[in-house]
Amino acid sequence: IPCEGCMERDNKSTDATMEFLLLGFSELLCLRVVLFLIFLIVHLVTLAGNVMVFTAVVMEPSRPPMLFFLCQLSVIELCYTLVIVPKALLSLVVVDGSTISFVGCAAQMHLFVALGGAECFLLVAMSYDRYVAICQPLHYVAVMSEGLCLRLAVGCCLGGFAVALGLTVAVFCLPFCQSHRINHFFCDVPAVLHLACTQSYTPELPLLAACVLLLLLPFLLILASYVCIAAALLHVTSSVGRGKAFSTCISHLAITLLHYGCAIFMYIRPKSSYSPARDKVVSLVYTNITPLLYPLIYSLRNKELRGVLRKMLRRKKIAQLN
Repeated sequence: IPCEGCMERDNKSTDATMEFLLLGFSELLCLRVVLFLIFLIVHLVTLAGNVMVFTAVVMEPSRPPMLFFLCQLSVIELCYTLVIVPKALLSLVVVDGSTISFVGCAAQMHLFVALGGAECFLLVAMSYDRYVAICQPLHYVAVMSEGLCLRLAVGCCLGGFAVALGLTVAVFCLPFCQSHRINHFFCDVPAVLHLACTQSYTPELPLLAACVLLLLLPFLLILASYVCIAAALLHVTSSVGRGKAFSTCISHLAITLLHYGCAIFMYIRPKSSYSPARDKVVSLVYTNITPLLYPLIYSLRNKELRGVLRKMLRRKKIAQLN
C-alpha cells in the first residue's frame, strides 16, 4: 500500500529530476581518509591483477578452455569493480554523501546485477569444463571445442544481462517515498527496495525470481557437476591420480564458495531482516575483497595460468634486456 508522500509515477518530470543520495560511510567521518586509502589501494591492486591475467591469456597463442574462461572472468571482474568502486571512493570524499541520478542509479544496479549474474553462469561453465576433463578425459578436446566455449561465454553474458534488465525495471517501476537517502555506497537492490512505499512482499518477488535464476539454479548445476566428479574419483585407485584431479578443481571451488556465500547471505532473505550497517560490510567484502582474491587464487592454484604468467614475465625480461 503506497504511503503518503510517495512519488507519483505519472509525473513526467519525476524520473528526469529525481536524485538519490548515497550516504556511503558518512557516519565514519574520522576514518574517511584511512578508508579512502585502503579502498584505493585494493582497487588498484585488483585492477592490476585482473589486467595481468587478461593480458597473459590474450598473449598466449594456444588457450585451453579453462584459460579462456579465466580471461572472461578477469574482464567481468574489471568491469564489476569499475562500476562500483569509483562511486564508493567519491562517497568517502564528499562528507554528506554523493548524489546519483535516477537513471544513473538504475544503470549502476543493472550493470552490477548483470555482471554478477554473468559470473554465476560462468562458474557453471567452468564446473562443466572440470566435469568433462575428469569424467570424460578422452573426449575432452572434442567436447570443449572453441566454438562451444565461445557460445558458453556469450550465453553467460546474455543470460546475466537479461535477468538483470527484468529485475532493474521491476525495482524502478515501484513508487518511492519522499526520503531518497540510500544508506549504502552504491545502488544495491535491497537498499533501493527499502525505499519503496509498499507494505507487501510483492516488490520482493522479482528479486526472488532473480535469485532463483542467478544463484540457486547455477549453484545446483555446479553441485551436480561436483557430485559426478566425486563419483568418478571414487573409481580412481591411485591416490596420486585423485590428488591431481582434485587440485584442478580446488581453485574453482574456492571462488564458487566465496561468490555464492556472500551473494546468498545478501539477497536470499526477507526485506524485514534488512540491516544497512551489516549489508555495507558484506558488500564491502563482496565488491572489493573477492575480486582481489580471484587472480591470487587462480595464479597460485592453476598450473596453466602460472605457466602463462611465467612466459609473459620471461618475454618482458627479454624485451628489457634487448
